[in-house]
Amino acid sequence: MKKIIAGFFLSFVAANINAQSTNDKAPSPPNLNGQIKFNLNEDGSHYLKATFVNQVWLRYTQVNPGSLVDGRSQGDLFDIGLRRTRAQFFGQITDRVFFYSQFGMNNFSYLSLNKQYAAAFFHDVIGEYKVAKGYCSLGAGLTGWTGLSRYSSPGIASTLTLDAPLYQQTTNGVNDQFLRKLSVYAKGKLGGLDYRVAVSKPFDPLNAPTAPKAISATHTDFSLRPSNLQYQGYLMYQFLDKEDNTIPYTVGTYVGTKKVFNIGAGFIYQKDAMWQLGAVNTDTVSSPMQCFAADIFYDAPLRKEKGDAITFYAAYHNLNFGNNYIRNIGVMNPANGVSNSAVNFNGGGDAFPMVGSGNVYYAQAGYLFPTNFLTKGKSKIQVVSGIQYASYYRLKNPMLMYEAGFNVFLHKNNKVSFTYQNRPVYSISNGQNIQSDRKGMFVLQYQISI
Repeated sequence: MKKIIAGFFLSFVAANINAQSTNDKAPSPPNLNGQIKFNLNEDGSHYLKATFVNQVWLRYTQVNPGSLVDGRSQGDLFDIGLRRTRAQFFGQITDRVFFYSQFGMNNFSYLSLNKQYAAAFFHDVIGEYKVAKGYCSLGAGLTGWTGLSRYSSPGIASTLTLDAPLYQQTTNGVNDQFLRKLSVYAKGKLGGLDYRVAVSKPFDPLNAPTAPKAISATHTDFSLRPSNLQYQGYLMYQFLDKEDNTIPYTVGTYVGTKKVFNIGAGFIYQKDAMWQLGAVNTDTVSSPMQCFAADIFYDAPLRKEKGDAITFYAAYHNLNFGNNYIRNIGVMNPANGVSNSAVNFNGGGDAFPMVGSGNVYYAQAGYLFPTNFLTKGKSKIQVVSGIQYASYYRLKNPMLMYEAGFNVFLHKNNKVSFTYQNRPVYSISNGQNIQSDRKGMFVLQYQISI
């Protein structure tokens, strides 16, 4: 990490020296309107920029039945963790050449390796070339330019609810790196149409953080054969204010600063991505992964003189990973085992069936109170809620997760958030996965963003 920071510093110094030698005017100072930015030319169209975000979670979780920590049974758990710590470094080097990189770590908790460097890695490293200014740019590398839906690549510093709807990152941690993939992509705007398309080479599932499951005749899982290319895209028509597409990550809330209304649709397709045992259990049968989505996003001030605003997002996903595929995900899971896996379908900790073959409906909404509501300074208060409803073929009962809370914006995207999330617990009975209980989780987050 020290080498990375030193590299950033040396790049900034070199940029300043070069700018001073080629321009009559000295480059702009390091801080421009609250940004860490160095202009490489007089008008600022060529620049280097750095950002930083850190999200600390204080959490109380009603863990799933049979949850274990280092082999010992647990009921409720309190933990502290770094949900995300990220540094971005990017820049427009010439009129046509752009680069972007992001370094950091996710989910650093009391169960992580106790050496921070072991958890930090590059999330993104890409180079990009503008073929036609505004209309088309081509790029390649490890990138979040993905398909499917708006929050398949969420901007983490601006999420409306405490966390993004992670089910939209359909292969997160299986054959990608926290949604990022090794890809070539094209992106741009054609009038009100904003588009992104990509061709990716998936990561090998054998190297995933969770070991591949034993192959089954009753349901598919990700194939361990050499992978085919993955094709993906997302289109959104922007009826009102145009959103920035310099980097792939989409804004969750503009906190009343823009008026945005978008309708989008997208897809992901990979041939023979999945497999299962054949009918006679002597061979494997392959099937494609094909997912489709449509969504709508609206964010606008209500009364400019009052300073209040609303944010709304809704999405429909048809996820097809083959026969009865499902995946339980526990975010920064506070447990590392489960004692009764024969009857507990969720697994340990805070895991629940988040992604699977079936239909998913999702919505989130927020209301930003007028300026000075309960505060006398620059702080703003926003109440938020979210709901995910899914009819996954593997489950006897529909999956319903809901959450509600609030954000207190201290300065721009620096905020304190409090959320309660409620999730279903499924038990295995007579070969069926039946909802048997519900559990809750309280999270207090402090986010610092530059």
